[in-house]
Amino acid sequence: MSDYKTIRTDGQGEIIEKKSRFIGEVHYAKDLSEAESFLTAARKKYYDARHHCFACIVGAPGTPDEILRSNDDGEPGGTAGKPMLEVLTGEGLHYAAAVVTRYFGGTLLGTGGLVRAYTAAVRAAVENADIITVIQGFRLSYRVTYPQAGKLQYVYAKEQLPQPDIEYGQDVVMHVLVPGYMLDRIRKLTVEMTDGQARLEGEEPCEYTI
Repeated sequence: MSDYKTIRTDGQGEIIEKKSRFIGEVHYAKDLSEAESFLTAARKKYYDARHHCFACIVGAPGTPDEILRSNDDGEPGGTAGKPMLEVLTGEGLHYAAAVVTRYFGGTLLGTGGLVRAYTAAVRAAVENADIITVIQGFRLSYRVTYPQAGKLQYVYAKEQLPQPDIEYGQDVVMHVLVPGYMLDRIRKLTVEMTDGQARLEGEEPCEYTI
């Protein structure tokens, strides 16, 4: 599984198109059941609205377990759920659900107008959400001397790695998060900067966010 973007904090946005009101919202959803729960919640909250359209991307990114779903909820086919899903995929989002509630304003928008409105409502919601990147990487733990720790902190910062967690004792144990594609490079740099004296005490696959 590769790195991916997802939603840390929900977002909501609203647009008005020819007196029709489109309320868009996006949420983190770990699976299809959770994604559909946001649709259920929107139907209860906006019980008097005509349409509640839906799209989601859940499951492990890039694997057979990944699920993409959309629903037009009575709008003409392909004018709501599909463009909403295209916003999520275009933003590179995973584990994400989008719901757009429409209050009809009395004027028909046509297929093009509906596509633009549902697209804009989801984009507005995404813009107001807190989006994070999930990195597939490793947590390396090195035991080093105090002078070596200072050198490594400088090197890791230069390589734009997250600030290591550090345990101070007789020696220093540094826990550093490394993207998978940089693993060999960081191993090599750590050896070079400590003249081969750094002792690797742990190497575990992990996910972390930036």
